[in-house]
Order: sequence, then C-alpha cells, then structure tokens
Amino acid sequence: MRPSRPAVHPVEAPPPQAQGENADGAPVGVRMKDTQGGPGTPGGLGLRLVQVFFAAASLAAMASTNDFPSVTAFCYLVAAVILQCLWSLSLAIVDIYALLVKRSLRNLRAACIFSIGDLITGTLTLGAACASAGITVLIVACYVAGLPG
Repeated sequence: MRPSRPAVHPVEAPPPQAQGENADGAPVGVRMKDTQGGPGTPGGLGLRLVQVFFAAASLAAMASTNDFPSVTAFCYLVAAVILQCLWSLSLAIVDIYALLVKRSLRNLRAACIFSIGDLITGTLTLGAACASAGITVLIVACYVAGLPG
C-alpha cells in the first residue's frame, strides 16, 4: 500500500489593481451581478410562480359565480386574467429552463421583451379590474335604490 504524499500548492498573490478598478477588480461603473427577483434567478422564479398562483386563484373565484358572463366588464376581466396567467406561466417555464441549464437571462433584448409583456398584461388587468369595480358599484347602487335589475 502506497501512502499518499502531501502536495504543496503555491499561492499566488493577487495582481495589483489597475487604474479605474474597484477593490473587487471590477471596472468602475459596473452594476451588481445578480438583481434579486430578476429573470433567470430563483427569486424571479418564485415571484413568477406566486403571480401565476394569484392569477389562477382570482380566475377561479370569478369563474365560480354563475352570472359573470352577463356583464361585459367581468368577461373582459376574466380574459385579462387568463392572459396574465399564461404570460406568467410561460415566463416561469423560461426561468426554470434558465436555472436548469445555468444560463443567464441578463441581456437587453430579453429584459425588453419581459418588461413590455409585463407592461401590457399589467395594463390590461388593471383596466379590466377598474371596469369591473365601476360596474360593481353601479350594480350595488341600483340594488340599494331598488331599481329593477
């Protein structure tokens, strides 16, 4: 039996800092590496999954009533929430893929697509929620006033 021999590994001194570098060696003006909740990070995946859960829960609550198809604003809200749920689910799948293959999604084109998609779905959902709230107030006011509905 041959005993293992100790190995000596020389330790190199860190190179001297060049002009215009931070203490960690990054050039001046470089932002931090990972933003919390950004695309392709575990935090971003968690936020997308929570977004899918709440969109699906609100969709289930709206679909559980029997008279939502009678009001156009409520149908618009259901359509907007379905779109929000599908968008969030597709981005969650992209986040899962990026985490599995250890690929970064930090490029300008991907960030623009994610931001524009989030802006569109958020605006549609907000508009539908405002329209539904307005119709709900009108229905309640007509019910309190005793008007036929």
